Amino acid sequence: MTEKNMSTVNRMGYGAMQLAGPGVFGPPKDRDEAIAVLRTAVELGVDHIDTADFYGPHVTNQVIRAALTPYPQDLLIVTKVGALRDETGAWLHAREPEQLTAQVHDNLRNLGVDALDVVNLRVGGGSDGHTPVPGSIADKFGALAELREQGLIRHLGLSVVSAEQVAEAQAIAPVVTVQNWYNIAHRGDEQLIATLSEQGISYVPFWPLGGFSPLQSATLDAVAAKLDATPKQVALAWLLQRSPNILLIPGTSSVAHLRENMAAADLELPAAVVEELDAVQA
Repeated sequence: MTEKNMSTVNRMGYGAMQLAGPGVFGPPKDRDEAIAVLRTAVELGVDHIDTADFYGPHVTNQVIRAALTPYPQDLLIVTKVGALRDETGAWLHAREPEQLTAQVHDNLRNLGVDALDVVNLRVGGGSDGHTPVPGSIADKFGALAELREQGLIRHLGLSVVSAEQVAEAQAIAPVVTVQNWYNIAHRGDEQLIATLSEQGISYVPFWPLGGFSPLQSATLDAVAAKLDATPKQVALAWLLQRSPNILLIPGTSSVAHLRENMAAADLELPAAVVEELDAVQA
């Protein structure tokens, strides 16, 4: 069997963040629906699920385990470390080596696996929670590289990072994926995406409709109406057509919305539409 890795998965994955309660905190409103979403995703061809043990916390990983074990052999589960939640649900940075090690073991336990397929180090945050923060990540990424050498992690990735931080991490251990904020209206990673594509490294954009101005949203709405699609479907289809190394992880807690999101993979945007959407950039 071919080893599971980011270069062999289907481009449309699933993000498990919304399986937790409001604010990504506490149990799901409807646990049965959450389990149905995961099982339906796999039935529809999803073989790449993005999660984190600080979603809930612990909730999404426990729901994934309940829904999908024994895990399909071709299923890749990507998790991330670098944050914790306090008793109020606040998001706290937790990126010291000993904290990262503890989070890896939390993920192992709650997912019920002996080794994690991919672990992303979440580095940045900034004032908006989605922007890279300058600085060395050598000690943090090095701690995860040691766990990879121990066999607890198969592959390493990065989340909310700059191009410089990607290069720093690559000098320590192979990087198989980068997950940053990128969409029609927020394109700061154009050069990074191109560089990663040349290296055969996947790029996973999050927040496909995040950071849009009212005017940008109106343009997207108008394009979607012309194509008889939803704005999110158009935004996802644009990302798929943008670069071959882009993988998507749209999230939802609804089976109906899951099916809508998955349909974006079959939405071919005409050249004139792509040109119109390209002009949306601020």
